Amino acid sequence: MPKSLFRYTKAAVRNVSLVLTAALAFGLTACGGSTSAGNDDRPVVLTTFTVLADIAKNVAGDKLRVESITKVGAEIHGYEPTPGDIRKAAQAELILDNGLNLEVWFQQFVEGLDVPHAVVSEGVEPMPIAEDSYKGKPNPHAWMSPSNVQIYADNMAKAFAKLDPANAAAFEANAKTYKAQLQEVKDYLATELKALPVQQRALVSCEGAFSYLARDVGLKEVYIWAVNAEQQATPQQIARAIEFVKEHKVPAVFCESTVSNAPMMQVVEASGAKFGGVLYVDSLSEADGPVPTYLDLIRHDARTIANALTGKTS
Repeated sequence: MPKSLFRYTKAAVRNVSLVLTAALAFGLTACGGSTSAGNDDRPVVLTTFTVLADIAKNVAGDKLRVESITKVGAEIHGYEPTPGDIRKAAQAELILDNGLNLEVWFQQFVEGLDVPHAVVSEGVEPMPIAEDSYKGKPNPHAWMSPSNVQIYADNMAKAFAKLDPANAAAFEANAKTYKAQLQEVKDYLATELKALPVQQRALVSCEGAFSYLARDVGLKEVYIWAVNAEQQATPQQIARAIEFVKEHKVPAVFCESTVSNAPMMQVVEASGAKFGGVLYVDSLSEADGPVPTYLDLIRHDARTIANALTGKTS
């Protein structure tokens, strides 16, 4: 989980409101049209971040134009929309957001815009954050589960069919194909992990971003901190992780690409476990990077986890 899961100050709210007011004042709330692509007259679907945009593109196929509000590598949780974002949103015909308190800026962002939006996590069984100041709030990282993203795909297909009824069958077919690819990832990871002794079936990471993936494949999720709140891991948190890894003889531990792995390397040194690799969560990479699509991301994470825990090489 990147920094500041629920960082949304009064100043940020005020900034978004001012931006929206300015955008409305300049008449940027007209619906329909295109956001940037010249002669492309396909309906525009706007998503809140790059992972959702890629999933949506797979479901939409060539029938819709899908764009992301945030760019590759952007901090999604505490994002503050720009006037350009407001303009893009006003000209879109559908906006997709994750929900589960991920985009805490979203309500202010769409307030006053006459643009429909859909929450793609609708129907997902939320998992609460277990500790820290966010205890009891839903873990927003539902897309880290292939099973949940199958729900996302169905929700997108329904929203797209409402937007463009003539292509409803195509959206449904695309979603079906994509869901089959997701199922392959889940089945692969579950099969690979069957060889692990029960006590070693644990996913130990820096942050608690893998609750849903762990639930998918029967792993116990263990982390140093539940949410990265721009602070270093405490000695108590590190000691707790070390104790668990030692007691359960967990063969490998992991850390996310968006945070320092220094605390986890202390776990490695003290426990004898190996560092299993870097996992990706919140953002895709550029096209020439390691995870340019969501399927690349979830396949990378599944392969990294399976190989490290079972002792295989990539």
